Amino acid sequence: MESVWDYPRPPRVERTTARVTIVNSGLVVADSVRCRRVLETSHPPVFYVPRDDIADGVLEAAAGHSYCEFKGVATYWDLVVGEIRVPRAGWSYERPAPGYEELTGAVAFYPSRVGECRVGGELVRPQEGDFYGGWITADITGPFKGGPGTTGW
Repeated sequence: MESVWDYPRPPRVERTTARVTIVNSGLVVADSVRCRRVLETSHPPVFYVPRDDIADGVLEAAAGHSYCEFKGVATYWDLVVGEIRVPRAGWSYERPAPGYEELTGAVAFYPSRVGECRVGGELVRPQEGDFYGGWITADITGPFKGGPGTTGW
């Protein structure tokens, strides 16, 4: 078991060989064993998928940016499968801050905005809230930031 309260702040990036799959509208939009996990105190892990492991043509740049004090400026991506568009389904750090260069060329997806996300075959539960994109699996324990009343943590 991993407790999110044992994760560091500032966040740590680590490689994982666990198979990560993302499906939306019946299409496998990502399938990778080369992801990076970002671990940060009080947050479930966030998985960043290398663009080479994301289906061609399913990402379109979305409007707006946000800023992470650690990783830098985030770019948002719409997920487009056929006629289905999921606004801001994912984000990336195109020019991450020093120490987070491993995230270059990878996209993180909000599990709450796509059909399904899996790690090692296990269906992921999304982190509560509409800002954070953590992936909760059976081996991750909280409590987790993101739900009502947790903004000040």
